[in-house]
Amino acid sequence: MSEAQFTTDDAGIPVPSDEHSLTVGPDGPILLHDAYLIEKMAQFNRERVPERQPHAKGGGAFGEFETTEDLSAYTCADVFQPGVKTEVLARFSTVAGERGSPDTWRDPRGFALKFYTREGNFDMVGNNTPVFFVRDPMKFQDFIRSQKRRADNNLRDHDMQWDFWTLSPESAHQVTWLMGDRGVPRTWRHMNGYSSHTYLWNNAAGDRFWVKYHFKTDQGVEFFTQDEADQMAAIDTDYHTRDLFEHIADGAFPSWTLHMQIMPFEDAKTYRFNPFDLTKVWPHADYPLRRLGRLTLNRNPVDYHTEIEQSAFEPSNSVRGTGPSPDKMLLGRWFSYPDAHRHRIGANYKLLPVNSPHAAPVHSYSKDGAMRYTNVTDPVYVPNSKGGPHADPSVSGPPVGWHTDGEMVRTAYTLRAEDDDWGQAGTMVREVLDDAARTRLVDNIAGHLLNAVTEPVLVRAFEYWRNVDAEIGRRVEETVRAKQNETDPKAEKQSNPARSSAQRKA
Repeated sequence: MSEAQFTTDDAGIPVPSDEHSLTVGPDGPILLHDAYLIEKMAQFNRERVPERQPHAKGGGAFGEFETTEDLSAYTCADVFQPGVKTEVLARFSTVAGERGSPDTWRDPRGFALKFYTREGNFDMVGNNTPVFFVRDPMKFQDFIRSQKRRADNNLRDHDMQWDFWTLSPESAHQVTWLMGDRGVPRTWRHMNGYSSHTYLWNNAAGDRFWVKYHFKTDQGVEFFTQDEADQMAAIDTDYHTRDLFEHIADGAFPSWTLHMQIMPFEDAKTYRFNPFDLTKVWPHADYPLRRLGRLTLNRNPVDYHTEIEQSAFEPSNSVRGTGPSPDKMLLGRWFSYPDAHRHRIGANYKLLPVNSPHAAPVHSYSKDGAMRYTNVTDPVYVPNSKGGPHADPSVSGPPVGWHTDGEMVRTAYTLRAEDDDWGQAGTMVREVLDDAARTRLVDNIAGHLLNAVTEPVLVRAFEYWRNVDAEIGRRVEETVRAKQNETDPKAEKQSNPARSSAQRKA
């Protein structure tokens, strides 16, 4: 049996009691010089870091990515060379809810990965959908606020959500995904993950390619219906978190196979729609999926705060052989994500073990700041002649960017032949979904619209869906109009009587 461990304070000093404060006699006042009591109270008041603005509710695990196929003709990134195995951290999340919100609310799911590569950390921020609601970072903050809580009553509001969506037609493709079956995955294990963004790859010779990452679940895609999701939200608000933790603990390790879409660099210039527009997918017929490797999660965190809550993902962690594209949302996130971490966790967030490189050395001139525990020693500047680290231009290889020029403007991407907001959403409805999935889509949309959406916004929502698909739009409107005056007897009994009466009169 191991030797008994005695409680200490944070300085390692043994404490005399776990239960009783130092007082003047048994009935007297507490003494300020009870340093352990003061430490416990002060630490408790400060033990929460601010939650993430979006993606606050989430969980994750550690694992391994193994590159099983040879795509070295397209990238020189060490992590993607055949046979290389890399430690990975994955975090899954909902977008709009707070840390205590139910896992099974209808919402996109975050799918963020940190690869601890031998060339430094490589991060990918994605979702369980291959597209997003907006294409320009100028609208991102407004989109998130429309999904959060009202200023007056602190309640989430479907009217606010649909007001934003119907005034932002580029959202149609993503909203179609959200209102369909993928809007509530059965578990994190049963959903795909997508980079959504387009990235740049380059090979050892400097040849450049545009790519998208697709992590296909090996467990199969499964979902909850809206009724099932509502029931689970009442039964177990942490269902997805619990499911992942328990399966890994039991040795049932979930896995995903990574496939790539690869577009030759020159194709982007003349492709029929802008390939960097985050609201669109690349048809697989044009750029088929090519298998690259497998991600397996096999280790649970031992401390959620230090390993998951304080984990920091940022697409600007981009290793040799990878890089950004002209995707405006990606370029906005290139700045936004590390800036959010510096605010939420602190300037030295990369010193935390979960965020520091695990397989690569660090020779940085970053110094000082709150909570920094390793520091650069003299010389503290560069260039220097004192033996300090210096840049190695050969590491980056040939330039990995792209040429661009033009006047300074505020506009969307240059329009091409198929650059409309409704086409891909309509194709999804008509050619990807079957009849049963289309019916569930209509029911999900109608149920969402019946939740206190005002008439002017409702009219725009019907037009929104007619633009996606005339038949779906007709069915949505008919369903909503038919059910507008219906009430749930149980809900009616439990509701505020005065408020319910006012709503009926309105």
